Amino acid sequence: MHYPGHTTVTYQQNITEAVDRTAITQAVVQLEAGELVAFPTETVYGLGADAMNPAAVNKVYAAKGRPTHHPLIVHIAAQASLTTWVREIPPYAQQLIDTFWPGPLTLVLARAAGVPLSVTGGQDSIALRSPAHPCAQALLTAFRQGQGGIVAPSANKFGKVSPTTAAHVREEFPIDHQPSVYLLEAGATEVGIESTILDLSRLKQGRGPVLLRPGIISAQDIAAIIGVMPAHIDAHAPRSSGTLAAHYAPRTPLRLLPREQLNPYIQQASHQKIALICTAPSNVFASTSYTEIAPTTSTAYAHYLYAILRRLDRQQFDQILIEQPPQTADWDAVNDRLSRAAAAFSTQ
Repeated sequence: MHYPGHTTVTYQQNITEAVDRTAITQAVVQLEAGELVAFPTETVYGLGADAMNPAAVNKVYAAKGRPTHHPLIVHIAAQASLTTWVREIPPYAQQLIDTFWPGPLTLVLARAAGVPLSVTGGQDSIALRSPAHPCAQALLTAFRQGQGGIVAPSANKFGKVSPTTAAHVREEFPIDHQPSVYLLEAGATEVGIESTILDLSRLKQGRGPVLLRPGIISAQDIAAIIGVMPAHIDAHAPRSSGTLAAHYAPRTPLRLLPREQLNPYIQQASHQKIALICTAPSNVFASTSYTEIAPTTSTAYAHYLYAILRRLDRQQFDQILIEQPPQTADWDAVNDRLSRAAAAFSTQ
């Protein structure tokens, strides 16, 4: 699959060979019984429940510790009818669906009457996407004959680092966790950060399209398809996943600094055990306890970011120090995640 302006990302197309059918069947049984299923998407692992079952949806909120006014994204199969979920499909939406679905683009549209308000955080809009991972598509195709929807925020405690492997999910929801979580296992996710979210719910009011959360599909990619550059998020935009000021945070305090400020800070904090993430080695950083050389492309950085943060979290550093990545458009999504992670510790 190719996203305009980005490195080509490929997914296994033979779904029959890519997934364990027995595991998919068991996951469907769990969903239909109102239970939780964690499963891989191409972005991160999601914590899933039947979107049309308010009691099941509430289990997702409870398991994550997520505020119930914070809306969820509904995942649907590639062949699913959108009329179950939305009142209308604006031309912009259809153009983007035709180009990017299945894929890491979430569209916020006007909610259909039958969608439970528990899914939307009480709002009259709904966030939808069709994930590209073959395991996710197999699950969605098998669930309610391919016409059901699965809410699936990241499979982690609210506000913390998202999981990109099955092992990460087990760290968040161990086997004895209540409510129980059935885990569909696959390898590491390919994209590594959450989907782009675009608001198209207010077009009739003259507002939109609006980029609510950047992702691997950029504002420039979207503009290349619909001919309009998305506006920045505004005060009246719908509430949306991953848009709180502090989010995606490890347990270890994290600080984000430009390269020229790293060495003075390290010298000042020489009494601490510091893990440094930077894009190029330098002798001036020798006094850190550990240095991680990060990828120099935004797509590779995004792929490894959460796995790196989780690994460093387990090593009991006093803090994680990160070199500010480039401030160019292709780094918008990575910078968004890092700035929100750092904001969780800005008052400490």
